[in-house]
Amino acid sequence: MAAPLMEKLSESLGSPEPAVRLILSVLIGYPCALVYRQFLFHQPATTVHLFHTFSGLALAAFNFAGSQICHSAICILVQFLMLRLMGRTITTILSSFSFQMLYLLAGYYYTATEEYDIKWTMPHCVLTLKLIGLSFDYYDGGKKPSELNADQQKAALPSVPSLLEVYGFSYFYGGFLVGPQFTLRSYQRLVAGELTDCPGKPPNSVIPAMKRFALGLLCLVIYTIFSPHYPDSYYLTDEYEAQPFWYRCVFILIWAKIILYKYVSCWVIAEGVCILSGLGYNGVGEDGEHKWDACANMKVWLFETTPLFTGTISSFNINTNSWAARHVFKRLKFLGNKIVSQVATLLFLTIWHGLHSGYIMCFSMEFIIVYVERQAQALVRDSPLLTRLANSWLYPLIYIVQQFIHWLFMGYPLVPFCLFTYDKWLKVYSSVYFCGHIFFFTVYLILPYLRKLLVPKRERSEKKQD
Repeated sequence: MAAPLMEKLSESLGSPEPAVRLILSVLIGYPCALVYRQFLFHQPATTVHLFHTFSGLALAAFNFAGSQICHSAICILVQFLMLRLMGRTITTILSSFSFQMLYLLAGYYYTATEEYDIKWTMPHCVLTLKLIGLSFDYYDGGKKPSELNADQQKAALPSVPSLLEVYGFSYFYGGFLVGPQFTLRSYQRLVAGELTDCPGKPPNSVIPAMKRFALGLLCLVIYTIFSPHYPDSYYLTDEYEAQPFWYRCVFILIWAKIILYKYVSCWVIAEGVCILSGLGYNGVGEDGEHKWDACANMKVWLFETTPLFTGTISSFNINTNSWAARHVFKRLKFLGNKIVSQVATLLFLTIWHGLHSGYIMCFSMEFIIVYVERQAQALVRDSPLLTRLANSWLYPLIYIVQQFIHWLFMGYPLVPFCLFTYDKWLKVYSSVYFCGHIFFFTVYLILPYLRKLLVPKRERSEKKQD
């Protein structure tokens, strides 16, 4: 009975059935959170774990047919056994990392197509980070607090969790399908009723949750209305190739802006679920107000207004980026080179996303863009002339030009990310004459000469000494 209903609903909305099932599953998190608040807030931890486990499994069964739901259950069980049998050792971390990543990559390999498909590997990539992070947090729990940084101290596990606890953490309806990432320690505090602004009672989080829900719904409406006019498939048509160069570039700009709302809407709506349950509670801010941004995966205002590539990156998929910073970038501190650590982190994220060549191109281009932008920012900061111009009446004009460049070249690396395969993204890059590569490599080459021209010699000498 459910299948025909879903077919009719997807037809009426003009969206693929898997996409409709996914967004409905994210929305179902709201009634689940209300059930938890109303009936389970004061119940024993075992009851709450069971509720989270079976609600998450039900969502998995709703989205993925048959034995596909077994993949997550198997990986969670194996992870638990590693913690129990191997203890707080480097071996546990390496074994967890190897097993979970190889399982995910095998899933990518056996289910790969040349299109973006919603299948069991989508929530499984979220789960993979959760389970790997769990091994790190358990390992950190065996260290002295003085040996850990602030983030590690918050996440460190003092004892091995129970199997039911790990399942509840993994299948929690607010983060199982699309994220966000959160630690088992945060989940334990949720189950214990500690994540609330009124001790002993469910949190006063309905209004903050509804604000995020409304914002997410607005982003979803924007994506639903405009995405049919800017499909990925248009890049591969003769019509696109016949358009003028400027049109092809502007299409990339607008397409990128629209396509990202697909992710923004899901993450913001899912964040509302976490806030409603209490998981989004983040203590009291400096202004004395209660904060609900512990599970924020998007800074929407920054995303919409920043003219910087680094600003967009820091506002987008925040929890995954934070996870990579905590468990990859900062753990590679012993290498003594930030550039090497950053490359290794981006390489990990590339592999984690999938096996297509488009991911490699996307993240390598991201590295180049960010590096060049930081060099350009340093030039503006060190040059008195450029600093005056940036703070003059010309700033609005500079902002408009910068924003155009920002979104044009933010969409440029997204092309291979969304088209996946070499033959597709190469065709698009050829049609715009590899303008992104040429632009950033040209800027990279001329920046040293601009620095010699625009930065006083005394300041250049001080920079070298630093």
